[in-house]
Amino acid sequence: MAILVDKSKRVIVQGITGREGSARAKLMLDYGTRIVGGCTPGRGGQEVHGLPVFESVGEANDALGPIDISVIFVPAPRVKSAAIEAIESGVPLLALISDRVPLYDVLEICEIADEHGAKFVGPNTVGVISPGEAVLGMMGGRAETAREWFHPGRVGIMSRSGGLSASTGYYICRTGHGISTICHVGGDAVIGLTFPEIALMFEDDPETDLIVMIGEIGGSQEEQVADLIESGRIRKPVVAYVGGRAAKSGTRYSHAGAIIEGGRGTWDGKVARLTEAGATVVEQFGEIAAGVAAKLGDAEFGS
Repeated sequence: MAILVDKSKRVIVQGITGREGSARAKLMLDYGTRIVGGCTPGRGGQEVHGLPVFESVGEANDALGPIDISVIFVPAPRVKSAAIEAIESGVPLLALISDRVPLYDVLEICEIADEHGAKFVGPNTVGVISPGEAVLGMMGGRAETAREWFHPGRVGIMSRSGGLSASTGYYICRTGHGISTICHVGGDAVIGLTFPEIALMFEDDPETDLIVMIGEIGGSQEEQVADLIESGRIRKPVVAYVGGRAAKSGTRYSHAGAIIEGGRGTWDGKVARLTEAGATVVEQFGEIAAGVAAKLGDAEFGS
């Protein structure tokens, strides 16, 4: 069983007529994602990859029936209006792919989502993939690559790094283990679904046996996961890697949300807290797959 997305979920693409929206819609379609249509204001009545294009999410909903997920490929200044339109049309889950979405826009999306009981991944995310089921966004780059790299299995991956999301899945699958779902939560300071929420989804998923967390300096998501482990709410083994060990206070490490401020969110603090709670923390990215294989009792790691 996958979390967030599987082959049964009915998906639309907002911004499907744009260059990125069209290209990534093809990736998702080719992989098997159940895309039922798209939306672009002023382009209603067109088709993209054989999919109908509507003026609005509401129009798409009326024509197609209930929609489970909207993947939003629009310029950053338009993300807020697109997201709120989808939420108010009853879409329960969004993937906000764009980066550089204004902070206060994201805060407003969070408020509207809470009011309507909706969730979103991102912004600044490469998306989500449940191998053998479906992909949201651009994980894997091409359908052929995604099929080659990621195999279905029982390891759940959540990451604050887009590139390391895919790399982690690739190397774990080389050990002979497979993936239930990979979720890149996004690299911004304010995001929708966070590590604690995704970790709890994996914990409650009967077909995920182990959780991999690719963290970074800045914020407190990793420490919140440690709290869940310590309290017993998360009982499945957690293998963690935290990027940014050499970063100094006030220096942004790759992403807007990866910054140490006033001594908070340090590499040392995150590693110490996770280790104290009982997670397996590896110091080098290249050790993650071996750590997973060891936890799952694979004596043939590297084969």
